[in-house]
Amino acid sequence: MNANTSGQRPAEWEEGARLLSQTARDLPAGRHRFHKEQLMAQIQREQHTETAAPAPARTRRFRLPRPAIVLPAIAAALAGTVVAVLAMPGDHGAGAGGDGLATGPALTTPVGAATTKGVPQLLDRISLAAADEPHPVVRPGQYIYVESQTAETFPRTVGDKTTLVSHALHRRQIWTSPDGTKGWLIDPGVNEDPEGETLSLPDELGNAPKAGLNTPSYDYLAKLTTDPDKLLAKIYEETRGMGNSPDQQAFTTIGDLLNESYPPAELYPALFKAAAKIPGVVVVEDAVDAVGRHGVAVARLDEHGGQREEWIFDKKTHVFLGKRTVQVKGNSGEDGVIKPGTVTGTSAVTYRAIVDGIKRTPSSAD
Repeated sequence: MNANTSGQRPAEWEEGARLLSQTARDLPAGRHRFHKEQLMAQIQREQHTETAAPAPARTRRFRLPRPAIVLPAIAAALAGTVVAVLAMPGDHGAGAGGDGLATGPALTTPVGAATTKGVPQLLDRISLAAADEPHPVVRPGQYIYVESQTAETFPRTVGDKTTLVSHALHRRQIWTSPDGTKGWLIDPGVNEDPEGETLSLPDELGNAPKAGLNTPSYDYLAKLTTDPDKLLAKIYEETRGMGNSPDQQAFTTIGDLLNESYPPAELYPALFKAAAKIPGVVVVEDAVDAVGRHGVAVARLDEHGGQREEWIFDKKTHVFLGKRTVQVKGNSGEDGVIKPGTVTGTSAVTYRAIVDGIKRTPSSAD
């Protein structure tokens, strides 16, 4: 990411490193470039606040949005929803500040009941459906395009007071090359420039990390084993020491691999078979994605923070719709401002396609 850091002072880099260290326990392994880009954007926002207001603002995010990929691509079908959207991007009226952040959670939901009954059967049906889906191969020179609707909620500290703020539901577009070295992101919750920012490597610091489970590319994923036991063992091994527990981190990592990384055809069903072997996985019979589509969720509760990560699927076709993270027990976040029923992160995939260039979309392919 080409965030401009040339004017930052050493103290600001130290503050950035401190924030990253404090959130690392709660962030999933995966899309580290995205996490870094979020951190750079956060530092820039704090610099603006420092010059514009007497009390510096400190924003702490406990879980960054990880919009997911859908196979095959589907258009969002708006349905009746139980979530509440408080503000839209660019709305600086009541409840929104000059930085585009709304006061309070972007989305809330009733906490649905979860059960371990039927988990293997559901994941088996999802795996079978995934194996039957059309899944074109991405060729060199092409890009994976994912468009989604996303929202996030997180604590923000101004002076000695911490409140809950949010980026309201908004469109996110991302393009990535199959080798993971080129890409582009347009997300008003992240980019200051409405035209977006490059994801191409190396970044402004000269970093060109190799692909792995933390920075997956299509080419890397194509080389992973499709044996569920071996795949899960690799995930446990490479994520050792990350997250709040090995099982939760394994579940989160598979969720990341269902994300904007676009698993190849052979790997996609294997991921669900591997997920069925993780202890603590449950079913939530009614879950709602970011645009109001109801589905059934495969989920797991992180006992450390009381948040439940949910992968949402269509109840009939078992097509992946999106994902969300819900606070279901206790209060988390600084000063306990995240209450049960708060959706801390959510996404709904509206398009997934293979296109022939950055900033090309399915509608511009003609």
